[in-house]
Amino acid sequence: MSSLEKMEYPRKLLDYMDGFAVSKTIFTACELGVFDLLHEVQEPISAVAIASRLSTSVDGMERLLDACVGLELLKVDLKTSEGYYSNTDVSTLYMVKSSPRTLYYMIMYYSNSLYLYFQFLPQAVREGKSQYERALGLSTKESFEALYRSEEEMLTFIHFMDSIWNICGKDVIQAFDFSIFHTVYDLGGCSGGLAKQFVSTYKESTVTIMDMPKVVQTAKKHFITESEQQIHFLEGDFFNDPIPEADLYIMARIIHDWTEEKCLSLLRKIYQSCRPGGGVLIVEALLNEDRSGPVHSQLFSLKMLVQTEGKERMPSEYTKLLTDAGFRDIECKVTGKLYDAILGRK
Repeated sequence: MSSLEKMEYPRKLLDYMDGFAVSKTIFTACELGVFDLLHEVQEPISAVAIASRLSTSVDGMERLLDACVGLELLKVDLKTSEGYYSNTDVSTLYMVKSSPRTLYYMIMYYSNSLYLYFQFLPQAVREGKSQYERALGLSTKESFEALYRSEEEMLTFIHFMDSIWNICGKDVIQAFDFSIFHTVYDLGGCSGGLAKQFVSTYKESTVTIMDMPKVVQTAKKHFITESEQQIHFLEGDFFNDPIPEADLYIMARIIHDWTEEKCLSLLRKIYQSCRPGGGVLIVEALLNEDRSGPVHSQLFSLKMLVQTEGKERMPSEYTKLLTDAGFRDIECKVTGKLYDAILGRK
């Protein structure tokens, strides 16, 4: 298509404008249990049967199923003009709740939380602050506490935080050679998703996850097995409690939540606890220095705007933060996945 034709029919712009509808279609199919049902029956079934099993209207379900076919998340076979639907390989792997690589909980978090907050993006841009108070009537601090009000809410959030490491964790851990670091602390490591990736690669190392007491108790109960002896837990608030001495500290999706002042204060605290020759690994979505992308990192930064006090940053910004905290020999590695790696040494 020529430049003139693109201007006369702006397909990409129109696709972008439909983005919210695509997202909500995926969210709805997951929430209603479409992919789980099709996985359970293990054969193509009709919209009538699916609607009956999931207690929906036939017309609405048929439209939803057809949209998922168009999105290449379902397959359809026509038999006497009636559609019979089944999962694709992608939906079986990532949309079915019981799959070891499921993104179901991430999708549900996006549907129930992020989708709501993004309605207040204009206000967030005007004011330069999170929109939790408008969306939920909560402050930023209260919003974090709200994630852990019940075990069910906590499990959903932890599943979401854990699931992304199934598709990104290995790339982060292989970004650098961490073989010289034997005592590792994963600050805010939640359920141990990234810790499992680390110890599977570096079998001589142990990783201690430092997180809030409720998170630790839930993770030990639901996520870590007795066979995973290289992973330990420490209850604590790394902002306010002492951080034990270690060779390496991992902070994955932590720095982007907070202001420059809080990040610098935390990094200086880590530097004081870090052994000579040790380091800190920051795992975040890097922005290009020329502000050209990547789009997913730029969208992450908007998510941080509506949800937190923080933002995504460029390599030069992480280098400055780490240098100001005392670290040296800072390296930034782009993985090509959602999350990148930044390593600073003491």
